[in-house]
Amino acid sequence: MAQFNDKVEPMDFTKMPKEYQDLLTRLLTIQADCEIGGPHIYVDHWTLRAPTVDDQWRVARIAAEEIDHCRKMLRLLGLLDIDRSDILTRPRSKREVDAFKEDMPTWADFAAFGMLIDKVGEYQLEEMNGSTYRPIEDYLGQILREEKGHISYGQQQLEKLVKSGDEGREQAQAAVDKWYTVGLDMFGQSQSARTERYIEWGLKRRTNEEARRQYIAEVDPLIEGVGLVVPDKLKGRKYL
Repeated sequence: MAQFNDKVEPMDFTKMPKEYQDLLTRLLTIQADCEIGGPHIYVDHWTLRAPTVDDQWRVARIAAEEIDHCRKMLRLLGLLDIDRSDILTRPRSKREVDAFKEDMPTWADFAAFGMLIDKVGEYQLEEMNGSTYRPIEDYLGQILREEKGHISYGQQQLEKLVKSGDEGREQAQAAVDKWYTVGLDMFGQSQSARTERYIEWGLKRRTNEEARRQYIAEVDPLIEGVGLVVPDKLKGRKYL
């Protein structure tokens, strides 16, 4: 089919083909699940254990923003008469994306998560720019601005660790080694028929492999810029 470019309002959702309904529902549900998934990893451990009171405040603020992003995605689903509030209490082992099943034992993990995993989140959200589901545009600008702040904070914290000495550098490198691979996997299979359907329906703009290549081109210099080594891109290779 030719690429679909019309704008769909909530009142028109049930008039759309089932494939469109299923893809949109899946996209919003996964995004909501990812947004709440981060706080479920780090809130209990780092909100009151971050290195300084300023860092504790920042962790709390990031968590609040991520929860609000989830709230907005659930609201977009609610406009379609779909209730997925069950994801708020979903066990971590049942999360949609493997990245949100991981542990975060060190402050370096929190920092690398912010720089690398929130950067993947930014890419995922950018896919919705110009979405054929019109209400997304009501929220996307604010969410993307806040995600950029999370990424910047993670980058700053990694740089601090690197400059703090050998132990901090080692922790930072280990965390980047872990979360870089996890981040690459988050883009999904390179050859994904479902992604082609998302693009056809105007719900995404890039294939998984296109987005992953662009992510690598952007993130590798950031890693080197904080004084760390870019990990092996082929490690794991779940996406091939």
